[in-house]
Amino acid sequence: MSKRNTAFFINGGAGRVLCSIPAFEKYHEENPDDDFILVCEGGTDFYKGHPILHKKSYDVWHKNLFEDKLKDMNLVTPEPYRVFEYYNQQASLAQCYDIEINQKGIRELQRPTLKLSQQEIMTGQKLIQEVKEKTKKDKIVVFQAFGRGTMHENGMIADPSGRSFEPDNVVNIVKKLSEDYGVVFMSEIAIEFQKHGVKNPVAIPQNIELRFWAGIIQAADHFLGCDSVGQHIAYALDKTATVVIGSTFKENISYPTNPKFDILDMGEGARVYSPIRITIDEFSDRTNEGIMHMNDTVEDIVVKSVHSMIKDGKPVEIPDVKELEKAS
Repeated sequence: MSKRNTAFFINGGAGRVLCSIPAFEKYHEENPDDDFILVCEGGTDFYKGHPILHKKSYDVWHKNLFEDKLKDMNLVTPEPYRVFEYYNQQASLAQCYDIEINQKGIRELQRPTLKLSQQEIMTGQKLIQEVKEKTKKDKIVVFQAFGRGTMHENGMIADPSGRSFEPDNVVNIVKKLSEDYGVVFMSEIAIEFQKHGVKNPVAIPQNIELRFWAGIIQAADHFLGCDSVGQHIAYALDKTATVVIGSTFKENISYPTNPKFDILDMGEGARVYSPIRITIDEFSDRTNEGIMHMNDTVEDIVVKSVHSMIKDGKPVEIPDVKELEKAS
């Protein structure tokens, strides 16, 4: 009987898709006899244009996918959140995809290959230029304040997972940043900043596909965000970033060894690990709720990080990470 090829099912958000790329690049290199494919339950966006993975990627609804491909293949669904090294903070999301897919343990990986089209690049450059002209600012910051789990109902915004910025902090940080920079707010939730006392214009593009957001992040001068897809895009594009985290661990979800990333940890010593995709744990979610709330001191640290990274490309100097907790 001939060897069966493999179909990998990839689910979850775009950040997970991006993080899976280095592992599949390794798999392609180390398993040349496996004509594998990727079945994308959450969309193929970040495999598009990839020199290897583009032609191997299929939407789950692809016509006749089962009859033409899957019935003769081994079906595998990698789940990095269920890898021991992940839920014990020993490895990152990308590394745990590699552990699951390639079975080689923890190892260093290259950045994900994210090749933008000319249209995506030009759209990003055009929008950033328009923001510069409208704000009269030379430097532009893309700010993604809310993660995927954020709820928006009856004018209220909340993230029960404890990953997103709190709305009042968002307004205050934008107010402070917009004094020196043009701000592009990356969110499906539009905030009327002027009604909240922000005098300078803030760009809030709507109905923008994620790959065009990648073009915008590439054209901008700095990225500021939470534990969500934007920071993974910034990493893939080798951009500087300030990443503020709360309920999740930097060892899992970000890039603490990357000198271009300044990671400010709001949850150090206070959070409880939330076993997402393993069990439903009400205690951890209740404990972590509100963990991202900041006072003026912490807001200023975030703004200081953006200043420092844009000016010198260096993380903000904080004597002790506990200072963040003490001030919050």
